Amino acid sequence: MSIDIDRRDFLKAGAGAAAVAAFQTKTVLGANDRVRVAVIGTRGRGLNHMQSIKATPNVELAAICDIDESVITERLASIEKLGLPKPQVFGDVRKLLEDKSIDAVTIATPNHWHSLMAIWACQAGKDVYVEKPCSHNWYEGKQLVAAANKYNRIVQHGTQSRSGAKDAIQQLRDGLIGDVYLARGLCYKWRDTIGRTPKSEVPAGVNYDLWLGPAPNRGFSKNRFLYTWHWFWDTGNGDLGNQGIHEVDTARWGLGVGFPTKVSAIGGHVMFDDDQETPNVLNVAYEFHSPNAPRRLMEFEVRHWLTNHEADLGTWGKSSLPPAGLDVPAKAGASLGPANNKPGTIGNIYYGPKGILAIQEYETYKSWLGEKFEPGPEGKSKEKHFANFIDCVRSRKKEDLAAPIEEGHISCTLVHLANVSYRLGRTLNFDPVKEEVIGDKEANHLLRDGDREYRKGFEIPTKV
Repeated sequence: MSIDIDRRDFLKAGAGAAAVAAFQTKTVLGANDRVRVAVIGTRGRGLNHMQSIKATPNVELAAICDIDESVITERLASIEKLGLPKPQVFGDVRKLLEDKSIDAVTIATPNHWHSLMAIWACQAGKDVYVEKPCSHNWYEGKQLVAAANKYNRIVQHGTQSRSGAKDAIQQLRDGLIGDVYLARGLCYKWRDTIGRTPKSEVPAGVNYDLWLGPAPNRGFSKNRFLYTWHWFWDTGNGDLGNQGIHEVDTARWGLGVGFPTKVSAIGGHVMFDDDQETPNVLNVAYEFHSPNAPRRLMEFEVRHWLTNHEADLGTWGKSSLPPAGLDVPAKAGASLGPANNKPGTIGNIYYGPKGILAIQEYETYKSWLGEKFEPGPEGKSKEKHFANFIDCVRSRKKEDLAAPIEEGHISCTLVHLANVSYRLGRTLNFDPVKEEVIGDKEANHLLRDGDREYRKGFEIPTKV
């Protein structure tokens, strides 16, 4: 089991003052050993984590942690309905991490907390399932990878497509469409205006100081606190880092590439006059090039409103015919409208000399081959991402993780580079070895710190 640490020393390490002593590796758990898991952040995605715990044999929901007393009350009722024993309850993640009986944590907080909590958990000897994106900026992800390696922790990134899309990716690896030269990621998700909400008093029962953690206090408002925190640079990464990170990761995975060498993004916050800071329309181009490998290209699009489908994505299971009056062959795989009455499209398309392959969200894929676009292999995988994490917690085999944190960090860096390119209005040339933008101090500053100061006590440690 892991070594216990003094609370005062732990908090110092979390604040970046001094790294704690190295921990012993946990004893390998047997297949019948119960894994005790704590869920941190219980409002939305955290409930899904509890449902995964319920569905996974020999896993115990040991504790939950949230800064909102009303949400804790709701979740305790949810846990009772799930038929799970009542867990311990914490309002402060630092106190939870002192409990050495907890084997692993899942992190489902807002983005700006992901890396710091995960680093603290690694330092406390816990294995970690951290939701996407694993970092709020590039430097956070780099330090999280370092912490996972230093303390020999199992750290899974919450990009479920790594489990659900594996059959489709294997088709690419087997050469179904030839040498894949281009991947296209699509994040067309209906996002209405968030309006404007004035500053107001913090709701009763909410520890807003802990909710903010690393982020600056710009005053409480409803838009900055609920789901719409995604659309503020202090706490979120826009839809590219929200829904889009799944497709960014899958696109890069299918191409078989790592860090990019060039990134260019253009877009804007269109249509609405509201509080949102991040773009709701974004177009990104990535280039991957090195002397020993062929050039690969990747495109990514974020759209927020009415849109068309592409490659039948978003229509599967429904009619794939185009809207009445449009003379488009149904088998062409290019649906021009929302045939299933849903305006969104989430997925990936890969292009090779022999055809194309498309993945709808995380599990289902189709392909079309040759100049006549004949239907090729198709299929559907079963996503078992959390179960894969638990298997690796027991075995201690990092190599068996579906989404190891190293891969999560690379994909999240693609998100951060695109957002920085958009914000600065220029193309970024990236050094994949040094992990820095070439000759651009302003871009590198945004990649490391964003445009905000970390609050005291919540800094990312320089030595993990």
